[in-house]
Amino acid sequence: MEPTCITLENGIRLVYLHKPSAVAHIGFFFRAGSRFEKEHQTGLAHFLEHCVFKGTKKRSGIQTISRLDEVGGELNAYTAKEELCLHASFPKEHTTRAIELLSDISVNPTFSRNEVKKEKEIVIDEINSYLDSPFDKIFDDFEEEFFKGHSLGNNILGKKEGLAKFTQKDLNEFVQAYFSKENLVVSFVGDIPLKSIEKHLKKHIKDMPAKGADIQINPFSGYQPFNIVRKESNYQAHLVLGGMAPNYFDVQRTAMAMLMNMLGGPAMNATLNISLRERHVLAYSIEATYVPYADVGFWQIYVGCESKNIKKSIRLIHKELLRIQNKKISEAKLTRLKQQFKGQLALSMDVNSGLMHSLGKSLLAFGQIDTIEEMHKSIDKISADDIQVLAQKYMQTSKISSLIFDLKD
Repeated sequence: MEPTCITLENGIRLVYLHKPSAVAHIGFFFRAGSRFEKEHQTGLAHFLEHCVFKGTKKRSGIQTISRLDEVGGELNAYTAKEELCLHASFPKEHTTRAIELLSDISVNPTFSRNEVKKEKEIVIDEINSYLDSPFDKIFDDFEEEFFKGHSLGNNILGKKEGLAKFTQKDLNEFVQAYFSKENLVVSFVGDIPLKSIEKHLKKHIKDMPAKGADIQINPFSGYQPFNIVRKESNYQAHLVLGGMAPNYFDVQRTAMAMLMNMLGGPAMNATLNISLRERHVLAYSIEATYVPYADVGFWQIYVGCESKNIKKSIRLIHKELLRIQNKKISEAKLTRLKQQFKGQLALSMDVNSGLMHSLGKSLLAFGQIDTIEEMHKSIDKISADDIQVLAQKYMQTSKISSLIFDLKD
């Protein structure tokens, strides 16, 4: 079953996948993430994500959040660096209700002064919760240092002092700038005919502006490696180290994803899991990820462990990275890695809600959806040389940054 990508007459891009299921999933993906915020707007996209549920021209806030809840569905949203998504999961017989609701929220949000004031308190609580969690905070702090002085380094949540200054006018201007048909991708996965989805989207979203602001990418440059230690943890030390990586248009993107999967993906036999956890018993949590953006990417490795094990963990990580740079992996291991990567890809597509999100993000970012066959072909083309060259290019010790949250005194 392959997804269908079409552009409706009104300019909205739709990715549709038919999946026999009693539950359907839909997402409205806007190219409106935190990297597009101006300096005085830091945190505004995330604040808008909260405020769009506080009422529309025809619904109160309670009516908005109850519309799907009362039929057993779920309504939610998230903000990322390069997109803002409103999404819903629901019994398939309520598809029309879900499309109408998301359209109403996107086209007709009202930001009453009282609701805006109340929601600021909620977001402040969210910021406080985040500040109280070293595991969450270290990733954002690492990106802030990595992309220092650039909007990619801004915390998506924003800061309390900036949040206090946001007004109804700011929210309305953000909607006018980013909530337009040309800036929207709709992703649907479920057991409803494509023609029906098209019909309801045309009907309910007709009043959305065709165009918004001219959205430009401000390219990042000038990465400077850093090594920072902070006293910001109470019970366990935390480490993130990483460096530059290909952007999501780069032909090396798939090879980079496979390299990071080999190092610290979800499998228990990942290289760093075997080394740090199984062999040396240094840490409980080890993971490696690759994060591509439109113009740049970065890789990172996270370790959570006792403070006394941080230095040895760093030494072992560098040892493994140097091993990959100095010696090509065997053809037998490469074959196993490809098979594992394909299997994990299949598992990720077995959850319909996750599939809806990945399809929507892919169409928004790339303007296309790769088929399973195309994905497998790109994986099959990867050679041991490709893996080694990537490691040599991006994982030299002099190019790696690190951030440690050590125990407070």
